[in-house]
Formats: sequence, C-alpha cells, structure tokens
Amino acid sequence: MQVLIGIADHGSFTAAAQALGMSMPAVVRALAALEANLGVRLFNRTTRRVALTDEGRRYLEHSRRILQQVADARASLGAEASEPQGTLCVTAPVLFGQMYVAPAVTRFARRYPKVRVDVQLLDRISNLVEEGFDAAVRIGELADSTLVAQRVGSFRRLVVASPAYLRRAGVPRHPRDLLKGNCLRFSGTTPPWWVFHQGSKRITVPVDGNLTFNHVVPIVEACAAGLGFGMLFSYQAAAYLAGGALKAVLEDFEPAPRPLSLVYPSAHLLPSRTRVFLDWMRRELASALQ
Repeated sequence: MQVLIGIADHGSFTAAAQALGMSMPAVVRALAALEANLGVRLFNRTTRRVALTDEGRRYLEHSRRILQQVADARASLGAEASEPQGTLCVTAPVLFGQMYVAPAVTRFARRYPKVRVDVQLLDRISNLVEEGFDAAVRIGELADSTLVAQRVGSFRRLVVASPAYLRRAGVPRHPRDLLKGNCLRFSGTTPPWWVFHQGSKRITVPVDGNLTFNHVVPIVEACAAGLGFGMLFSYQAAAYLAGGALKAVLEDFEPAPRPLSLVYPSAHLLPSRTRVFLDWMRRELASALQ
C-alpha cells in the first residue's frame, strides 16, 4: 500500500523509489505482487507515464484510510509521549452549555493547553459537517443516522409551577387540566402542544398562555414568579425545584426521558485531540449528572 501511494503521489516508479528509500526493482516487484494478490491492474503503464486505473483509484482511497488508521493506532500507544494539539470546534445548547459544558471545557483546556477549543452555544440543531463542528452535545433523539452518538445520560421532561400559582389555579391531576391554566411556552420551532404518556397511550394537549419566550431562562423565572405552568427539562428547573420555588406536577404522565449524547461526524480517523476531548466530556458529564 505504501508503494501504491508513493507511485500515485510522485507520478513515477523512479520518484516513488527515491521517496521510499527503495530500489526501483523493489518498487516494481512490490506493485506486481500487490496486483497479483488483488487480481486487478492498479496502474496503466507506458514508457513515458503511469496512470491509475479505476480500480487503482478506489484501492488507493482505501489504502490511505487503512494506513492512517494504522498510524493512529501506533500514535495512541505512545500518547504519553505526544500531547494533543490543534483546534476543536464544539457546539451545545445554550443553558446546558453554560451550566455543564463550559465548565468541563474549561477544565479540559487547563489540562491540555495546546488544544484550542471554540465553543458555540446554540439553541438549534447544527449541521456538524457543513458548519465545521468536530463534536456536539445534543439533548433528544437524533434524526441524522450518519452521525456517531455516545449516550452519556438522560433528562426528564417536567411540568412545573410555583407553589403560589398552584394554590391559585389548583394542582392539575390530568394533562387536560392544563387547558384551564396559563402555560408559558418556548417560541420558534416548538409546536403549541405538550405531549404526555399514560402507559402506552400518548396524550397531546394544546396549550396557550400570555407569555412566550425564545429562551428557556425567562420561562423558568416567570414560572418561579407565579405566572403559570412550564414544561422544562429537569436540569433547567433543578435549582428552583431544590429550593422549593417550583414544584413538579403530572409526574405520572411524564414523557420518556430524553437522551443526552455526545455526537460527532465519524468514528474513523479521529484526531487524538478529538478522541481525548470526547473521553473527557463523557466522564465529566456523566459525573456531573449523577
């Protein structure tokens, strides 16, 4: 494979032999043995030039990938001798990123100072490949099956309200009781209904209220101020629930927990900085969410 790549990159047997530190007859024999083993011709030769065949182009692509994997495996064994470096671009949801991802990345940067990390906190689903992200933290089911995902935890989806609001409006016993309440919603792509489960039965409730926000923090604060119900991820309401400013209701009707995943475009040929970062974040997030 190295001989094949050498000939393709340098354009001749002679130049490949010089670059590889081999004799010209050795290069010719190596290519002939490879072609015999594969049962195909990899190069068309004339007295003046060599050119890859279609089969040669396909095998060249695989050869580059395989030799890079071998090099990565060798490098991983000597990880202690080389420190990860380069640039990583990472994205995460805004609030979760502020609460959990940013502190973990800060500790990562302290441990690996030669890695530059660009963190983009966005409340939208980014196209990792088109936007140049090396990794993402995602909450929810993944629609893009071409991505690789490592699940690190999950979050409940809660309906919450303040004790004062529950005293005024009453504690809902069934999701349809929310039709009589003031429901504070997230604007944008979120549909105007909330989904619940009762066993295997799916319950969809259209909700309405006098407040919508395009960010979750004002919704949490408005709920804590007694303005109505909100449907939030458990981490978004955790501090308010712990302090008693919010109470969870309709817990028997909660939808299935939403997964928290580390997502990246491909498991193949990951640079060491990306592998180290993914391992770091998996440990950090799993520890933080216990």
